[in-house]
Amino acid sequence: MNTSYIRHIIGQVLKMEATLMLLPCLTALIYKEPEGFAFFITLVVCGLIGFVATYKKPAETTIYLKEGCAATALCWIFLSIFGAIPFVLTGEISHFVDALFETVSGFTTTGASILTDVEKLSHCSLLWRSFTHWIGGMGVLVFLLAIIPLSGASNFNLMKAESPGPSVGKLVPKLKHTARLLYMIYIFMTFVEFVLLLCGKMPVFDALSTSFGTAGTGGFGIKADSLAGYSPFIQWVVTIFMILFGVNFNAYYFIFMRQIKKAVSMEEVKCYFIIIAAAIAIIFFNTFSLFSGIEETLRHSSFQVASIITTTGFSTTDFNLWPETSRFILVLLMFIGACAGSTGGGIKVSRIVLMLKTVKKELYTFMHPKSILKIKIDGKPVEHEVVRSVNVYFISFVIIFCLSLFFLSFEGKDLITCFTAVAATINNIGPGLEEVGPCGNFAGFNPFSKIILILDMLAGRLELFPLLILFHPKAWKELLVTQKSKRHLTKAGKR
Repeated sequence: MNTSYIRHIIGQVLKMEATLMLLPCLTALIYKEPEGFAFFITLVVCGLIGFVATYKKPAETTIYLKEGCAATALCWIFLSIFGAIPFVLTGEISHFVDALFETVSGFTTTGASILTDVEKLSHCSLLWRSFTHWIGGMGVLVFLLAIIPLSGASNFNLMKAESPGPSVGKLVPKLKHTARLLYMIYIFMTFVEFVLLLCGKMPVFDALSTSFGTAGTGGFGIKADSLAGYSPFIQWVVTIFMILFGVNFNAYYFIFMRQIKKAVSMEEVKCYFIIIAAAIAIIFFNTFSLFSGIEETLRHSSFQVASIITTTGFSTTDFNLWPETSRFILVLLMFIGACAGSTGGGIKVSRIVLMLKTVKKELYTFMHPKSILKIKIDGKPVEHEVVRSVNVYFISFVIIFCLSLFFLSFEGKDLITCFTAVAATINNIGPGLEEVGPCGNFAGFNPFSKIILILDMLAGRLELFPLLILFHPKAWKELLVTQKSKRHLTKAGKR
């Protein structure tokens, strides 16, 4: 285990977080809020620790996938811990577990909240909550790779460990250029949404916060009613951009390179839009009597479908009061999620497609035992390793989901609340049903349950395995062996 390089990466992430905290500090200066001092103190501490951790450059910069997974998980944990400190220092969230829940929910783009009155927060804290969505949306280490030239040829394992979906690849030969290209697209789309929201007469602060939340498909609102109080134009803009940010970013790369046919022919993207259209149609007819006309029904149906399938979590109405059919569709969308390679969460459309094709292949094999059938995506054969990893992912997902639900059952809450609370956190969605619905929150859970849900959010955002590696005894055993070897070498050198 290359502990020195892992330490170096964590240090770089902490320095990056210190730099990013300048935004809430600047916001506090603009609005003359004393809460900004808490962000400044955290910024200084975070920067100092990051500087110490990166002062001595590691001699060995080669890391393998297991180290990439461990580094990724540890980076997100440290990022969340330091990101939670300002909330505690300001007193706006007094308990550290609650502050950590809120921060992890932000960075993992979940949007689940423990706050009962979000409008009481200062502007700098509100912007930091939304900004954590934007930071975590594309990936913390992807951002790091885009701006800092980390040494070593193994950084692909970092990006692979963090990127959502069953597989990840380079869009261009150099990984650094791939990361930069992804962020160029990400920033451009965020800016376009911000401008359109301003055109809809949304206040600058609201537009910036909403754009951050939409881009990261996070869903932290700055109003108690989320986006229900804004105009239909603004709700339509957010609906469209939630769907766009749920698309595989490879499609945008193909469009950027004027390879429109490749973008349009992507099987996952086509299935993604078909699922959205079908869900909107069913919910539209099922909820038509609840609204005053075709436009309003279509707007709320489209908004909530886009919000749930992309795991954003914004709301314009209390869908907890919708008919059972519509609520079932929304719960189903929670698990399906957005496309691989997007900022959305969930199991991912590509995995669902692969699992369905695997079932189809097995059925065909039963009927024709001697046949050889290849599973194909976009006309290309899918390697057996990818199919195997998808199956293992799904099994692991079910096990973690059931264990989490078991632990939450001790709360004594109703099954729908507990079930959708786990579904909303492990799929990085935000709101669930009943007590954790769009008009509710997660404040009613005890600290132990909140820690379980925090782990679910991290596991969901990191695709399970990077976090699971931290709980594997062999990983810690290798870490201890590495430390002992270093001490022996140091002593031998002194002799």
